[in-house]
Amino acid sequence: MRHGALASHRALDHLFGGPARTRVIVLLAAVLALNSADTATVGASATALRQGLHISNADVGLLVAVTAVAVAIFSMPFGVLVDRVNRIAVLTVTVFCWGIVMLISASVGNFSELLLTRAALGAFTAASGPGVASLIGDYFPADERGKIYGYVLAGELLGAGAGFVITGDVADISWRAAFVILALPTFLLAWVLGHLPEPVRGGASHLAPGSARVVGRRDLGPRRQGRRARGPAPGGATGPLGGLGNETEREVPLRTDAQELARQRGVRPHPELVLKQDARRLGLFATLRYVLAVRTNRVLIISSACGYFFLTGIQTFGLEFVRQQYHIAQILANGLLLVVGGVAVLGVLVGGRLGDSLVRKGRLNGRVLVAAASAVLTALLFIPAIISHSALTALPYIALAGFALAAQNPPIDAARLDIMPPLLWGRAEGVRSFLRTAVQALAPLAFGGLADVAGLQVTFGVMLVPFLASGVILLRALRTYPRDVATAAASAEAPTDR
Repeated sequence: MRHGALASHRALDHLFGGPARTRVIVLLAAVLALNSADTATVGASATALRQGLHISNADVGLLVAVTAVAVAIFSMPFGVLVDRVNRIAVLTVTVFCWGIVMLISASVGNFSELLLTRAALGAFTAASGPGVASLIGDYFPADERGKIYGYVLAGELLGAGAGFVITGDVADISWRAAFVILALPTFLLAWVLGHLPEPVRGGASHLAPGSARVVGRRDLGPRRQGRRARGPAPGGATGPLGGLGNETEREVPLRTDAQELARQRGVRPHPELVLKQDARRLGLFATLRYVLAVRTNRVLIISSACGYFFLTGIQTFGLEFVRQQYHIAQILANGLLLVVGGVAVLGVLVGGRLGDSLVRKGRLNGRVLVAAASAVLTALLFIPAIISHSALTALPYIALAGFALAAQNPPIDAARLDIMPPLLWGRAEGVRSFLRTAVQALAPLAFGGLADVAGLQVTFGVMLVPFLASGVILLRALRTYPRDVATAAASAEAPTDR
């Protein structure tokens, strides 16, 4: 077993590009994995919850909805914290609190108490989106962020799979035991995460392939905080110009690959959106106005809200739909979802790499193009899967739909970093999470309420409409993305009042 573990560790180091990168990617993926595992566990435990607490499908939906509402409320405050304080400390504390709340959830005596603990859990998990987005931007070079996001989001999918399969089987015995099993890994993750160095903002802590250790603010010293290192930093990290020595610094920040392509093509920024002050000094409402003034960001938020509306319904009621629609037992339903989950993991890995590849080949809006095509394809593939009553017939369509569904997320997440100045990454993600989860919170209620009236087959068919709309909406971003990329670069490089 020890030899197997060592071989697996070496394989991950080879895949991710060294031990330092492996450490960061695995930890960030684990944060998202726990978050998605929790949401999936509620869906996998739906039958046990209904029987144990004497509730309906609508009540199960309410459990997920109240968590999403709490995430929406606390996303923006955590976005502010992420842009201004130590991000590793924020994630460490909140992950530890997840575990405490999960254990409390397992001991509640009625539905009202469970509802309150779900709201508290949502408040703490709100830190994950802004924190992970900002850390990926500062740990990894821009030209591979789609690929890195693919690795991290693969963890999110694996977490959802664990929630469906592992805790779903345990929930057949006791839904309380399922929550306890989910809580235990959070404490280990919090401890390991707390030992990860906080990166320098702006690129000085970028981890090049082969990096032996993670470079943080303490490694680079106080003189270089907030500045752009020009060459390799200790432990194999690289600065903006990589490989030119670490004794010289410059104030010009590193452009992303898309921003450099926009500069080469002479794409003009929106002059009214170029920031003339330190982004950290923007107040909450000023940040909100600025983030929503970026046209591409508005499109991505609307599209993301529509997509996650359907995805949340799948996470909450997908297992029960499979069991009812195809008339198969719990263990076979879990196996079917496991296959789909494996294909979806392949989707996030391919989608991120494909978006990066198109940008490297000169297609400036390549990441947006991959996401839009994947979203439309997902909606079309789900139609025959929902109509069919045969698991064997539906499996290829569900698997391909899962692949396309997962493929759209890494390029979009990387694209969001291209259209925002680095010092706004946390708050921009907080705004997106707030608006997305506000809409997402309606999904479990809508799915559960309609399912109680019309059944899950009709419900899933009706709810495909907003998902198809998410792909159509993304096509608008193909026109707005280039200028917004140029604007973000100009904002990062413009003289400020610092």
